[in-house]
Amino acid sequence: MHDPLKKDQKKIKDLLEKTVNESLAYLNSLEDGFVAPEYKAGKPVSLPENGLGAEQSIDLFNQKYQEYLIKSAGPNYFGYVVGGATPASIVGDWLTSVFDQMALGLYENVDYHIEEETIKLLRELLNLPDSFFGTFVTGATMSNFVNLAIARQWAAHQCGVNVGEEGLYGLDDIKVLSASPHSSIYKSLSMLGMGRRSLINIDCLPGREAMDVENLQVVLKENQGDTCIVVANAGTVNTTDFDDLSALVELKKKYYFWLHVDAAFAGIAACSEKYKSLLTGIDGADSITIDAHKWLNVPYDSAIQFTKHRRLQNEVFYNGAAYLGPVKADENPALFNLTPENSRRLRALPVWFTLMAYGKKGYQDIVERNCRIAREFSRRIEESSFFKLLAPTRLNVVCFTLNMGENELISEVIHKFLDELKQTGKTFLTPTIYQGKPAMRIAVSNWRTTEEDADKIWSEMIKIARYFVN
Repeated sequence: MHDPLKKDQKKIKDLLEKTVNESLAYLNSLEDGFVAPEYKAGKPVSLPENGLGAEQSIDLFNQKYQEYLIKSAGPNYFGYVVGGATPASIVGDWLTSVFDQMALGLYENVDYHIEEETIKLLRELLNLPDSFFGTFVTGATMSNFVNLAIARQWAAHQCGVNVGEEGLYGLDDIKVLSASPHSSIYKSLSMLGMGRRSLINIDCLPGREAMDVENLQVVLKENQGDTCIVVANAGTVNTTDFDDLSALVELKKKYYFWLHVDAAFAGIAACSEKYKSLLTGIDGADSITIDAHKWLNVPYDSAIQFTKHRRLQNEVFYNGAAYLGPVKADENPALFNLTPENSRRLRALPVWFTLMAYGKKGYQDIVERNCRIAREFSRRIEESSFFKLLAPTRLNVVCFTLNMGENELISEVIHKFLDELKQTGKTFLTPTIYQGKPAMRIAVSNWRTTEEDADKIWSEMIKIARYFVN
């Protein structure tokens, strides 16, 4: 055995204890450390001839990279929609690496049953009926991709074509209809060979990002001879706006279309009595996207796709190889036959641990506390002369901009403000464009975040804003 490997094998306990200490040091820095440091690139290392061994590699990593790690897992990071990692999910993630299961998802293997049980727990958290099957993927983009691949298979069947076997040639146009699609929808359409231009934009309701269902009905009527896929939003990234899912389900009784709901982060709000009404009707969808490393607060990367059409899913993704055994299309198909990946990490385990550890009440607390903090930010912005709220704060995302009065606000000013705020080391926010206006967002998604954290960030925002607003 190679000498560094042999030495590391003998001192694995010491190495793991060192890793625990490094991990604790990082986790303890999340409360007050510099939130988003900029990396100053140094000279890249060369591949060692003999190897340094694990302990020296840890030391070298700390020397080169540790101080530049972004504290996105901490309570003061409000960019994008990024959760942290609950203590139990970290335990599950560590054990996932230790167990190192190749989670093919064969029915006779334990990983299949861990994943199936975790999907059951998620259905209970999200109030979804048992008619939804689910599988784990890497993120919302891959979840949307898988669900739209199933939708494409369904649409092709309406035209008498099995795309999984025959490809896209000779297939009539499939119309994809949506009002405020996430960028990953366009990416998925590109990867699926349907093309970004296959998406027809439906009008939004005035002053909102939600779909105008009457306009959708007009478009469906105009395309009644074509096969349509409707992509609905349950929580847009700018303003957490929701399409009227109940109205869309009613519309399905009149027009024959596939309904996909992108509920990447806001779907978790279904666990709260205060907010679950926003998702009324989601049980009538054909497929749903849920992201676990956002509001569920498990480590990257983790997401789930739900569908009622597992047979179609198996038609798209089955991997026929003698060494993998028979393809079971009807009952209990191997999970690698349901997603693009054959090699599958046991992503279900961190989710199983965190759901068992904190239960429905724990996630209600995270959702409702985050929303309460977002509403408080919103109230302060409305009362401030420095900022302007651009949309109602429905859940955990606040969309706002600088109040420049009569002066024109340009994107460069927003970027400069956010950069100055980032340089304080106290927080990190992301820019956006909302209804043509340069804007920014506060996304409160972390289980650690408290009202006290919000107070500190607000003080920094006011200090910086004074230099930009007369």
